[in-house]
Amino acid sequence: MRYVIAIIFIFINLVSNAQVERIEPLNWWVGMKNPNVQLLVYGNNISKKTVSVNYPGVEILKQNQVENPNYLFLDLKIHPEAKAGKVSLIFKEAGKKDFTRLYDLKERDAAKHTLQGVNSSDFIYLIMPDRFANGDTSNDRIKGMADQTLNRDSMYYRHGGDLQGIINNLDYLQELGVTALWLNPVLTNDQPLTSYHGYANTESYYVDPRFGGNDAYKKLIEECHKRGIKMVQDLVHNHFGTEHFTVKDMPMKDWVHQWDTFTKTNYREQIHMDPYAAKSDKDIMMNGWFDKHMPDMNQNNPFVKNYITQSHIWWIEEMGVDGFRLDTYAYNDLGFMAEWGEAIDREYPKMTYFGETWVHGVPNQAYFTKGDKINQGIDTKLQGVTDFQAYWGIIEALNGKFGWMDGVVRLYNTFANDFMYEDPYKNVVFLDNHDLSRFLSVVGEDINKFNSGIAWLFTTRGIPQLYYGTEILMKNFASPDGLVREDFPGGWPKDKANKFTAKGRTEKENEAFNLVKTLANYRKNNPVLQDGNMLQFIPEDGVYVYFRYNQDKRVMVVMNSKQESIKLNTKRYQEGFGPHKQALNIISGATLSNIEEIEIPGISTQVFELK
Repeated sequence: MRYVIAIIFIFINLVSNAQVERIEPLNWWVGMKNPNVQLLVYGNNISKKTVSVNYPGVEILKQNQVENPNYLFLDLKIHPEAKAGKVSLIFKEAGKKDFTRLYDLKERDAAKHTLQGVNSSDFIYLIMPDRFANGDTSNDRIKGMADQTLNRDSMYYRHGGDLQGIINNLDYLQELGVTALWLNPVLTNDQPLTSYHGYANTESYYVDPRFGGNDAYKKLIEECHKRGIKMVQDLVHNHFGTEHFTVKDMPMKDWVHQWDTFTKTNYREQIHMDPYAAKSDKDIMMNGWFDKHMPDMNQNNPFVKNYITQSHIWWIEEMGVDGFRLDTYAYNDLGFMAEWGEAIDREYPKMTYFGETWVHGVPNQAYFTKGDKINQGIDTKLQGVTDFQAYWGIIEALNGKFGWMDGVVRLYNTFANDFMYEDPYKNVVFLDNHDLSRFLSVVGEDINKFNSGIAWLFTTRGIPQLYYGTEILMKNFASPDGLVREDFPGGWPKDKANKFTAKGRTEKENEAFNLVKTLANYRKNNPVLQDGNMLQFIPEDGVYVYFRYNQDKRVMVVMNSKQESIKLNTKRYQEGFGPHKQALNIISGATLSNIEEIEIPGISTQVFELK
């Protein structure tokens, strides 16, 4: 009989708790430096309830009612003496039965954060999870989700890649020399169309079940950490997806930026720094929507600020992510981003984050970074950026016309402007990504240009980032962008070739893979290419020479942008040689016993360790 009573009690409790559909964050921790946390409580007419708590060291400072009666925002303070456990939140309403919702307070786990901080010692590998490898076919379609498409022949449908697929290929990444993974957003994206890319999240605390959910994400991070590989989580502050529950049933009218008619952003970052910018242009840039299915979040709303910031702290503490990449950085409210940076830095001083700044010109790019070196008037706290100026510099160096203002001069000039950054070594340098045409195609499928760019990537200052498949000569142009988001061959059981293995790759693909592997692992084992000083010389006659050096080692890099080979007289570069008289070619393994004159093949970048 008592079992029947227990079952009845559980049923009644479940019915009562159904009035609370969500509490976010899903849980919190004792011992945080900021003792306050704001809980979003969502349920039908939940604002009619009065909430109390009976737990030592936990108090409700304020119960915030907002326009929508389906929301309550509870300001909690967790005092230093509070212990981990289940906190009873007691919901009361006159004439209604009280009910209790348990809320978890956890102990912090410092062991999760031993690798925290992505820096110039790292090599980042960018993966679009849906297009890399399918390790669990059972989650290809999830019943009840809006997007039920699954067709590898379509560039806009889901293909079935998941986190288990990445786990299955960690040996491949480790062999390549990867020390950090950046995944395109993994949060649930329950949008009806093109949900594969993840940039219109519909949940803030759940990994997409088609990727394997939170458990698979935690497992991936744990497996990466065992190998010394860090995890970079892709965050989108600027917008949610239209199917996010807080957008479908907004807490208040100004949760997102509203317009009389649909208004897109003007995509003009200049309004931030333009002293003559029109207010109307600023409003459209800052408050316009990124796209029709990506509503622009109102980052001046204090509830929005808390909701976004706390969710990001949750992913660090719960999962142990090591760094953040911040999407569409220039479209955010920079005051909020400074507050966000302070909140992250306060809890995690070793945490690093870099922003996507798809802008034009070094001053525009530097404007968004940490410090106030160029009279920004605001310190965003942003440590580094995706260095589009270096990207355009290397593309012009490889494809530009030869002359007194040849392409390599653009590259030289870009780095000559590094004085604008507080720390340019925190910038992420790259040759392509999920939004850009693949590097091999950009250089006209010229293998010499490809090899030259790879050598530059792993020897210049900053944090090198490679897009999945670049190392096996994947190609295509980003028009439409789905063409550069093709599946990694071998990631699906029925693939004709498995490019994750040397046997499955062609001779040229193996040469490209081995070049990346050689340079990435040399860089991994030689701090001189991580945080060593940089010395560059003004390019002459299409030749650009720079050195990386520290107290222990010197590396000379020579980029010849001309078609014909040259014999480089090195007398001009003695400042970079120091006492060294010999050199080892890192790529070929050949030793140069005489470095007074070095032969440099046409369209190549040669890397020499000075001996």
